[in-house]
Amino acid sequence: MAEVFQKGTLYLCATPIGNMEDITYRAVRCLREADLIAAEDTRHTRLLLAAYDIDTPLTSYHEHNKAEKGPQLIARLEAGEMIAVVSDAGMPAICDPGSDLVRLALEAGVPIVPLPGANAGLTGLIASGMDTTRFTFAGFLPKTKKHRLPVLEELKPYTGTLIFYEAPHRLLTVLKEMQAVLGDRKAVLCRELTKRYEEYRRGTLGELLEALDSQDIRGEFVVLVAGAAPQAEAEGGQSEQDYTSLVRELMAQGIDKKQAIRTVAQRSGVSRRTVYQAVLATENQ
Repeated sequence: MAEVFQKGTLYLCATPIGNMEDITYRAVRCLREADLIAAEDTRHTRLLLAAYDIDTPLTSYHEHNKAEKGPQLIARLEAGEMIAVVSDAGMPAICDPGSDLVRLALEAGVPIVPLPGANAGLTGLIASGMDTTRFTFAGFLPKTKKHRLPVLEELKPYTGTLIFYEAPHRLLTVLKEMQAVLGDRKAVLCRELTKRYEEYRRGTLGELLEALDSQDIRGEFVVLVAGAAPQAEAEGGQSEQDYTSLVRELMAQGIDKKQAIRTVAQRSGVSRRTVYQAVLATENQ
C-alpha cells in the first residue's frame, strides 16, 4: 500500500547528485504531493521538477535567508501544510542549511520524515576501494589556511577513511596541505560523480598532486584519504598477535573473517596475505 504523506510534516527529500534518474519513486511522489517545496536554489530545482512533471509551488530557503525564512516555514507547518525540503544535490541537511530548519522543527514539535537517497560522499566511498567499515565525513574544509590546518591536525590520528568535499579552484592547495599535515597517504579523487565525465584518480597525495599539476581542474570533487596507521604500527610494526586481535574485534562485531582480514590489512597498510598468515599462525599455536 502506498504511503500516505502527512500534513503538518517536514519531509527531507534527497535529490540526484548528477544523473537525473538517481531519485526514488517515493521522493518524486512526495515532491508532487507536498503543499510547498523549500529549495536551496529554486532555478536548479525547477529543472528537476520539470523532468518529472511536478508543479508544486517552490520557495527559496538558503544560507542567506534562513534566519527570516525558517520561522515562516515552521509557521506554515504548524498551520497544517506538508513541506518538502531539498538541496541542490543529494541529502538535505548535509553541508546544507536544511540542518537549521530541522532544528527549528524539532524545537516546535513538528514531525520530521527523512527520505533516503543519493549522497556524494558515500557514493565515492563504495567505489574507492578504501576502508568502508570505519569512516568519517569532514565535508568542506574551512575557507582559510589558518582554519583548515587545525581541522586536519584534529583528523590526523583517525584510523578510518576521511571523506571531504572540495571545489576545483582550491583542490591543489588543499591536497598540498593534506600531504603536509597527514603525510603522503593513499587517496582517491572522485570527480563529477554519476555525471557523463565521472572519473576516479587513485594514488598517494603526492602522486595525485603531480598528476594534476599541469591540468585544468574542473568539476566537483569528493576526496577520500586513508586513515592513520594504527599506533602499534607507527611505533615499529605490529606483531602476529596484534593483527589477530584486530581481526577478532571485527569478527565480534559481526563481520565475516575474510572481510575482517581485508579491513585490517587496509588499515595497517600491509597485504592481506600478511594478516592472513598472522591469524593462521596464532590459530595453530
